[in-house]
Amino acid sequence: MTRRTPELPIVERAASHAGRTAIVAQDGRFTYQDLMAASHGVAAALLEAKADLDQARVAYLVPPSFLWVATQWGVWRAGGVAVPLAVSHPPPELEYALTDSGAVAVVAYPELAERVEPAARRLGARLLVWSEAPTAAGGGLPGITPDRRAQIFYTSGTTGKPKGAVLTHANLAAQVESLVAAWEWSADDCVLGVLPLHHVHGVVNVLTCALWSGAICELMPRFDADAVWHRLMRGGVTLFMAVPTIYARLITAWERASPEDQARMSGACRGLRLMVSGSAALPVSVLDRWRDLSGHTLLERYGMTEIGMALSNPVRGPRVSGQVGTPLPGVEVRLVDDDGREAAAGTPGEIEVKGPTVFREYLGRPDATREAFHDGWFRTGDVAVLEGGGYRILGRQSVDIIKTGGYKVSALEIEEVLRQHPNIQECAVVGVEDAEWGERVCAALVPRAGCRLETDRIREWSRERLAAYKVPSRLLFVGELPRNALGKVLKPDVAQLFRKT
Repeated sequence: MTRRTPELPIVERAASHAGRTAIVAQDGRFTYQDLMAASHGVAAALLEAKADLDQARVAYLVPPSFLWVATQWGVWRAGGVAVPLAVSHPPPELEYALTDSGAVAVVAYPELAERVEPAARRLGARLLVWSEAPTAAGGGLPGITPDRRAQIFYTSGTTGKPKGAVLTHANLAAQVESLVAAWEWSADDCVLGVLPLHHVHGVVNVLTCALWSGAICELMPRFDADAVWHRLMRGGVTLFMAVPTIYARLITAWERASPEDQARMSGACRGLRLMVSGSAALPVSVLDRWRDLSGHTLLERYGMTEIGMALSNPVRGPRVSGQVGTPLPGVEVRLVDDDGREAAAGTPGEIEVKGPTVFREYLGRPDATREAFHDGWFRTGDVAVLEGGGYRILGRQSVDIIKTGGYKVSALEIEEVLRQHPNIQECAVVGVEDAEWGERVCAALVPRAGCRLETDRIREWSRERLAAYKVPSRLLFVGELPRNALGKVLKPDVAQLFRKT
């Protein structure tokens, strides 16, 4: 008798939900059985005659859709490591991810293929262009152990270019099991996905938690406030997760609606069981206004690409404004002072996290990986204080990390790009507080002698080289940058320049 190769837990779970709807997206409505069949086809196409991809990296540039999910699962089932690319990113950023990850293959949606084809050709990566998943030609798939690498998410850090955070199948399973338990996911849930699928928020918290639970995940091609309200008013959605900027835009859309539509929109929100906010600090004004119009006190939580989610307010019980709750199941959290000792009660400290949810490594960066840990604890770089049993985030240790619209952005990376402009002599990028975005990306620029800088042209030039959310929304042209006696740019003073204008 032939022994069946064991599948990944998420695939095994999908088999028990075979006839239930799994994905609703722009390319149709699909069951769990459809997902299993399509991902098998993807896996077979990636394997060709090989028995196992053996943790080779496979990148994919696919819009939010059933094909996106089938590709991710297909990479996993073939034994590969999934590297999702952002459909919003320009070619230089896509090429960086392909080069850094060492992708051996790239799956691209037909309308997006030209954005990665030149880079794939230069790197010798196989390019597969699909509008739908290929049909499986039969054949077995490799057995995948939990300790294998599964996913790479690119995250900005203080060293400029994004680093590839590598998560194993065990890491992902631990993250999902923790959230499913804490947020009470079930097969009766339907979550509306509006977040990009190249970050942990949209991929793990929304999509993977839903599929682990046998629930429905409806994927919108992109966030559109009016489209979200129309979908919510149709009913059936039970969960919604977003960043504060999205809630601010939904509030704006609600406020410009007629009184009759406002009543319908508010009533639709009350049909949901849970609404979550994360990836950036939630302004109290947004929380209060959303509670007024929706009846929901948004559940705030705290996490990072490298650790998944670590802290959360409760599904049942009081949610304290300005706090991100307590440690999630299976997650250890502590605060340490500048000397690396546990901070005294009631005093601020850097958040450190330990547990099975914590990522394995930064791809190809052993030194950065070592520096990210302290006695086995991951150093988040975020400072918090424990108040009344809950954690309150105070900010970043590094001024070179900007959180804007739910994205974590490296000021150093943007500066590196801006310095390539022929008319820019020097620059300094900072985050400036903003009610809608959390922080706005702002750049102070020193023009080269005899050169003239124009705001619109700088932005247009930047959009060709940076993701839209990294392009500075405010530019300031200055004769020189504020510096200390040693010549170091004083970022707080740069930020103050923008607050004065």
